[in-house]
Amino acid sequence: MNTPLLYLGLILLVAAERLLELWISNRNARRLLLRGAVEEGASHYPAMVLVHTGFLFACPLEVFLLDRPFIPALGYPALGVVVATMALRYWVIATLGERWNTRVICLPAKPLVVAGPFRFIKHPNYVAVVFELLALPLVHSAWITAILFGIANAFVLRTRIRVEDAALARHSRSGLAAGAS
Repeated sequence: MNTPLLYLGLILLVAAERLLELWISNRNARRLLLRGAVEEGASHYPAMVLVHTGFLFACPLEVFLLDRPFIPALGYPALGVVVATMALRYWVIATLGERWNTRVICLPAKPLVVAGPFRFIKHPNYVAVVFELLALPLVHSAWITAILFGIANAFVLRTRIRVEDAALARHSRSGLAAGAS
């Protein structure tokens, strides 16, 4: 079985999923802005896109260029984590509905979403992203990608969460910081 090619197929499926998410995000962003929503912190967005795009290229590159093996005892549990992160991400998307997007866009004076995963975790989408960026490379032993992009993502998320929390505090009815990730 040619596991590097299967892994490349997995990465292509994840990339296709990301393109679908961007389509949903852009549609939702347009609708929110037409309803008077405000975007904040757009300056960090290109760095976030660069990290996430680079990640999807780095995963298979490390596997092919460094001849990383598929280790079932690592790969299958990592794949299970990837599936769980996707389930959490789509729970977030379903919970936020039209308010979900990949930017920080807030509808002024609207209450924060406190349903779904937001009942348990302040930023559930970012929890999913953190675990996915660690697990997806490990499906095929791409540990360098997991470490480097995990660190890069931590820097981006530090800024993103600070921007998001401030924006939600300014624009939400309750002034609490949760629910737009």
